[in-house]
Amino acid sequence: MAPDAQLLEHATAFSAFSNILDSRLLRALADMGFARPTLIQARAIPLALDEHRDILARARTGSGKTAAYCLPVVQKILLSKGKGKDKAVEDLSGDANNLTRGLILVPTRELAEQVTAFLRGVVRYCDKDIVVINVASGTTAHLQRVLLSDHPDIVVATPSRALSLLQSKTLSLSAVDSLVIDEADLILSYGNDSDVRQIFSGAYLPKVHQSFLMSATMTEDVEMLKGLTLRNPAILKLEEAEDEAASLSQYAVRCSEVDKFLLTYVILKLKLVKGKCILFVNDADRCYRLKLFLEQFSIKSCVLNSELPLNSRYHTVQEFNKGVYDYIIATDEGGLGENDGEEDEEDEEQDEERFISTQRDAPKDGASDTEMQEENDDENEAGSEPHANPQSKRKRPLSPIPASRKRLKQQSNSQDTKPPKKAKGAHKSDKEYGVTRGVDFVDVACVLNFDLPTSARSYTHRVGRTARAGRTGMSLSFVVPRSEWGKNKVVGCLPGAQKDERVFKRIEKQQAARGSQIKEYNFDMRQVEAFRYRMEDALRSVTRAAIREARIKELKNELLNSGKLKAYFEDNPLDLEHLRHDKALRPARIQPHMKHIPKYLLPRMAPVQADEETKPVTGAKSGFVPFRKDGAKRGRGGGKFGGSRGKKSDPLKKFR
Repeated sequence: MAPDAQLLEHATAFSAFSNILDSRLLRALADMGFARPTLIQARAIPLALDEHRDILARARTGSGKTAAYCLPVVQKILLSKGKGKDKAVEDLSGDANNLTRGLILVPTRELAEQVTAFLRGVVRYCDKDIVVINVASGTTAHLQRVLLSDHPDIVVATPSRALSLLQSKTLSLSAVDSLVIDEADLILSYGNDSDVRQIFSGAYLPKVHQSFLMSATMTEDVEMLKGLTLRNPAILKLEEAEDEAASLSQYAVRCSEVDKFLLTYVILKLKLVKGKCILFVNDADRCYRLKLFLEQFSIKSCVLNSELPLNSRYHTVQEFNKGVYDYIIATDEGGLGENDGEEDEEDEEQDEERFISTQRDAPKDGASDTEMQEENDDENEAGSEPHANPQSKRKRPLSPIPASRKRLKQQSNSQDTKPPKKAKGAHKSDKEYGVTRGVDFVDVACVLNFDLPTSARSYTHRVGRTARAGRTGMSLSFVVPRSEWGKNKVVGCLPGAQKDERVFKRIEKQQAARGSQIKEYNFDMRQVEAFRYRMEDALRSVTRAAIREARIKELKNELLNSGKLKAYFEDNPLDLEHLRHDKALRPARIQPHMKHIPKYLLPRMAPVQADEETKPVTGAKSGFVPFRKDGAKRGRGGGKFGGSRGKKSDPLKKFR
């Protein structure tokens, strides 16, 4: 990705680092299109190579943090192997050159692939001297042991994978010179807290090594890692420009669950958003439902979720960046576990109020306690008046209730945040999946939060995918009011949407503190209503069976394209033939007429685009679809010999 012009150090070029960087690295950077370093690179590279300082860098996304730590790590390895800055590595008889000298820890597999690709581009002209291995990829354990037995120079891994390799003694870090933690503010949120502490316990790392800590924000997790890994670090803070908030326009729409599909259809079909768009959902099932829904209108999109293998996810991101798809539907399952600090206090207060409100009089007519509690909850949700008994409010239970309150809170949290249990044989999701941070999406014009995230922090990570590298962007979020939740049992009842209003208030508060404002995006629903019958018709076609078939189709494609099963299919060609000719039992019903939008449905203010999608079926100048083709004659034949010619004659006059 090209760096932001505002973040470039115009007074310095990469050629100015010729005294500290190898000429082969400078040549590779020129081939990759990097002429001038960014501000963070111009400050971090000399500090790391000349002064040998530990680095703590805080800079926003797109500021060039990856190159800021990759170049010093590669340069130090070249210096340790060769006798001169520009000399090739000599062949030594011992194992002095066969040592792992660099370890890069990243939170997700997608980011590991991205960092590995950048490193391989940097070492293009010295690839025989430096070996880079990504152990976070989906390779087999046996293959990883074979690759690590040669002691690669740089290892890219997630904390959990690195710890398992260290414990099995497959990976040795006794000679590590450089240690990098990328996205430090995110690496602990994926359940890597204990793994990181064990890695830095002193049993695996040498006492003397250089550390790099890269982060977009300064959080308590970053402060903990700072005290755990860094010694007298050089702290680099890249101050954000004042007009950075102005480059991102944020909007929100309050609508029902069904209206989400209606507005998405109108926005994408009428091209109200120009350019690439990322649509975030909170569940893999909704990911495929939205994809099949858009296919009803011939809107191509690709899916990205934790059920797909790593290679497929990486290939999907590459196709989106190349422009093969303009719309990508991604699940933000990593953000479901994030909570804001204020959320726990609010939940505890609400749980206490709910517990007190259920301490009513004894149930009458033999009704059970659970039935009475459900009735009371229904009354409270419906907005009814409080109970008439004054003692119900001020009465407190005599028995201690902290344990029950905690248990009730844990149950509610587990219902809201955890996905439903899958049946046996279901595809396991990748715990190290994440797309809201680190993954390089190129030229994203809009982020559409189809499902609102569960925390303000996750919202910040989502909208950070657009308005990058000096470009402008917009975000649109759908907020489901509490009164509209659960009305549609098919597409509604998403557990996380029940708290949309409370989460959105925290999002507004956080964005206001940063100088940003989320505006209300008001649609003229009278003009949008004309599309509702088409939306409902398409939504009826997306059944649960069709969603299941779509997921099976993705699995079948993975089997056909799998390199691991290639040898098996060569030995069993009949199985491959059966797999290729397997047809879906209940595919989604595609209606061809839904591809086009009649002109009478177009809103008055919307520009009429002269493309194939908005033209009538016949291409006629009139704005309606005629009942017969152009040039066709009336009559039964309609051709050269069919139909009557001229004026009809009276058959009685011809009777003789």
